[in-house]
Amino acid sequence: MSAAAAGRRPLEGVRVLDFTRVLAGPYATALLADLGADIIKVEAPGGDDYRHVGPFHPDGSSVIFEAVNRGKRSVVLDVKNPADKAVALALAENADVVVENFRPGVADKLGLGWAALSALNPRLVYASVSGFGQDNPDAGRPAYDIIVQAMSGLMHVTGDPAGEATLVGESIADVVSGLFGSWAILAALYEREKTGAGRRIDVSMFDSMMALQPLVVARALATGSAPMRVGNRHPLSAPFGAFRAKGGSFVLAVLNNKLFATLCTVIGRPELAGDARFGSDPDRLANEGALRAEIEGWSRTLSPGDAVAALVAAGVPAAEVQDTRQALAAAAQRGRPVTQTVTHPALGPLAVPEQPACFAGAPRGGSAPAPRLGGDTAAVAADPAAAWSTAAAKA
Repeated sequence: MSAAAAGRRPLEGVRVLDFTRVLAGPYATALLADLGADIIKVEAPGGDDYRHVGPFHPDGSSVIFEAVNRGKRSVVLDVKNPADKAVALALAENADVVVENFRPGVADKLGLGWAALSALNPRLVYASVSGFGQDNPDAGRPAYDIIVQAMSGLMHVTGDPAGEATLVGESIADVVSGLFGSWAILAALYEREKTGAGRRIDVSMFDSMMALQPLVVARALATGSAPMRVGNRHPLSAPFGAFRAKGGSFVLAVLNNKLFATLCTVIGRPELAGDARFGSDPDRLANEGALRAEIEGWSRTLSPGDAVAALVAAGVPAAEVQDTRQALAAAAQRGRPVTQTVTHPALGPLAVPEQPACFAGAPRGGSAPAPRLGGDTAAVAADPAAAWSTAAAKA
């Protein structure tokens, strides 16, 4: 019977030793846990910083810690203590993957860097996540999400053109570096199946943010100019963006002449499709103000929902702007929920995020809740070599 037919998740059997904290690294390992990897999270005696950041559940546990540490076990080790360090080394010797986000150089000073651990375990995939990479003049520079958003140019292209540069409403630099970290780990595990050798991976938050902006970066490279903020409009196409309706607004995206002709019919102005001012995408962009007036002359008489319903029925991409609760409800109604339910020891059923890919034949959900601080220390420290899940053979 195939793994898919048996209902296995893709990473069952992969053993991940997680030295990460806060968001970027824990997000990377949470994605691996969602796919079935066995994650042992090593925490300092005070615990991951995110355990102490609100909002908090009624039992005092952090909402965000629970969200990004689902499916893991927790051991508390003071790796400066020789006995605790020995436990960490024994775990690494039998791991498939080590992930760390210490400041560059700290893992080496602790004796837990790539050189030390790959000597113990030549098949080890070792991933480091940092702000600016492991070996460059900025390696030791402190990096938080807002710092990297600012330095990467993302803030510069976000917001109203007449206003200030604007922070994206999620810790996107942390999240995307965690995403690229998990992606790189999977590539290295695949390579190891062919070569038998491990690989060191160096993921930078700054580099990840630049990779997240292919269109903006391409425009800067091609023109030599810095792309500017355009607010809720598209920098190159029209009509594309947010439009006013009665009591609110909606968005639509029209990127070709066929869609534009359909839009013109929907708004009761089919003749606009033959208007020279709007004959091509560049023409429409150059005359965006006049085109906007035509569209809003129609939409201002309708609620956002009614305007969107008319557009979508005709095949024009459009949507109301939803808040997060509405988006979660819509995902559930669509039959593709973006969360999973874990059984929390104090709170009972608890919804937490889940990775988005659906693997045919493999179950979704099923993760354990985030671990209690040090809840697995005694069992793991008693026999580190046997601590990895006995249900899954080493990959």
